[in-house]
Amino acid sequence: TLFSNSVLSLCYLTLFSNSGIYIAGCSASDGENMIGVDTEEGWYADFKNHRGVIVLPKFADPISFPGFYELSVAQQEICKGNLAVFDRDSKNPPVKLDAPHSTIYTKDEVELDVENRLICHVSGFFPAPVSVYWTRNEQNVTEGTSINTPYPSKDGTFTQISTLKFTPQQGDIYSCTVQHPALEQPLTRVWDVEQDQPGIGPAVFCGLGLTVGLLGVATGTFFLIKGNECS
Repeated sequence: TLFSNSVLSLCYLTLFSNSGIYIAGCSASDGENMIGVDTEEGWYADFKNHRGVIVLPKFADPISFPGFYELSVAQQEICKGNLAVFDRDSKNPPVKLDAPHSTIYTKDEVELDVENRLICHVSGFFPAPVSVYWTRNEQNVTEGTSINTPYPSKDGTFTQISTLKFTPQQGDIYSCTVQHPALEQPLTRVWDVEQDQPGIGPAVFCGLGLTVGLLGVATGTFFLIKGNECS
């Protein structure tokens, strides 16, 4: 995680270029250094395991980042020192909170009994991170879930994406619930599996249209014959 929800004192630096972004952030107890490429997370510092992690897959020809983890450790020390000075001089003023917005959708077109991925896209929030919880038929789900590192936007807010691997079954109901200090209550979005089975609807309507059409022709012919008899 980037910052604990209970910690409101934080500091971060964001640098944008045409094709990438660099962010370094810290709170009193947590920190993050991340490099993004083309709006995707490319590398981040894993301070718990003392290493740098390349996120992009091998087929994407990811860039190497030699020495970046050591640089990130040094930057965290500077960041936390600056934050301590800021808190002391400003008497720890309250941070303006921005509430998140969320949407839920599938990665691929839905087919019953075919593995897919649900995506919960959360954006517009500050500070980071959010907590995301998944349910299936009102039961909590943790297996197959993942969430990425908060990604900063140019307006100063963050975006975060959580995913859930699942196999659609007719009638199943899924939800993603977002928690954040700016929300008075958790934000929940619901997605349900509804896939119409092959039916006879189009054939029925087509047949009905043909019947009505033939009935109209027969009626017209009847009146034409009756008219000729009267004349």
